[in-house]
Amino acid sequence: MVFITRKEHFNAAHKLHRNDWNEAKNAEVFGKCANPNWHGHNYTLYVTVKGTVNPETGFLVNLKELSTLIRTEICDKLDHKNMNLDVDFMKGIMPSTENVAVAIFDILKPRIKPMGGELHCIKLYETENNYVEYFG
Repeated sequence: MVFITRKEHFNAAHKLHRNDWNEAKNAEVFGKCANPNWHGHNYTLYVTVKGTVNPETGFLVNLKELSTLIRTEICDKLDHKNMNLDVDFMKGIMPSTENVAVAIFDILKPRIKPMGGELHCIKLYETENNYVEYFG
C-alpha cells in the first residue's frame, strides 16, 4: 500500500457561535473564536490518498489532477470567504476546524475513487499549533 499526500492552502474567516446561546456563553465556550466581527486563518490542507501504484504510469494518482480537484472543489470555494456566510457546503454547520475537515473529506472521497486511489485522510492546519486529522 502506497500513501501520497498533496498540500494546498486557503485563507478563510469564520466565527464560532451558537445562535441559541447568549454572547456571554459563546465567549465562555469559544473564546476569541466567538469574536462578533469574525476572525480568519491561513489554512494548510493535506489530502492523503492510498492505494497501489499503477504499473503503466508509475503513479498512485496523478498529482496534477488531484491538485486541480482540491483547488476546484475545496480551495476555490473557501479561499478569502467567510465560512459562516459564503460557503455552500458549510451552510448550517458550525465552521470549527473539525467540521471543515469532515466536510472536505465527504466532498473529496467519491471524487478521488475514479482517479485510482482511496482517500485516506484529511489533515487541516488552522494554525501552526492546531490541526485536525480525519480518516472518515
